[in-house]
Amino acid sequence: MTPVPKSIWRNPIHFLAFGLGSGAAPFAPGTFGTLAAIPFYWMLSFLSLPTYLLVVLVAMIVGIYLCGRTSRDLGVHDHSGIVWDEFVGYWLTMAAVPFSWQAALWGFAIFRVFDVIKPWPIRTVDRRVAGGFGIMFDDVLAGVYAWSTMHLWFWLH
Repeated sequence: MTPVPKSIWRNPIHFLAFGLGSGAAPFAPGTFGTLAAIPFYWMLSFLSLPTYLLVVLVAMIVGIYLCGRTSRDLGVHDHSGIVWDEFVGYWLTMAAVPFSWQAALWGFAIFRVFDVIKPWPIRTVDRRVAGGFGIMFDDVLAGVYAWSTMHLWFWLH
C-alpha cells in the first residue's frame, strides 16, 4: 500500500478525497471508505428519490475534482486511500433501496464485490481512463452493477 500522506489531515480537498480520513486505514482502505459511507446513506435515505439522486450526482461531479486534484497533488494515479469514489459508488448502489441495516450491509457486500472483481467494462475503465473522471467512473459502474443486483434481489423476493 502507498504511504498515507500527511496532507490529508491538513488539506480539506485531500481530506474529502480520503473519505473524511477513512482512506487512511492501514489496510483495505476501499472497504473502510465504503463502511464510512453507510451512515451518510442512512441520512440520505430520508430524502425523496429525486433529491437523493441529485445529491449523488453532485457528489460524483465534486468527486471528479476531489479525486483528480488529490491524485495530481500526490503524484499517484488513484492512490488506494482515495475513497470518495467508494462513497459515491455505494450511495449509487443504495438508490431507491428502503433503509434497513440488513439492506445497508447487503449493499456494502455487493458493491465491494463488484469494486474488487471489476467485471467488464469496469476493469477496462479502471485501466484506460485517467484523471479524476477515471478514478470516479469505475466505482460508478461498480455501483450500477451492485444497484442492479440489489434491485433484482428485491424483485425476486
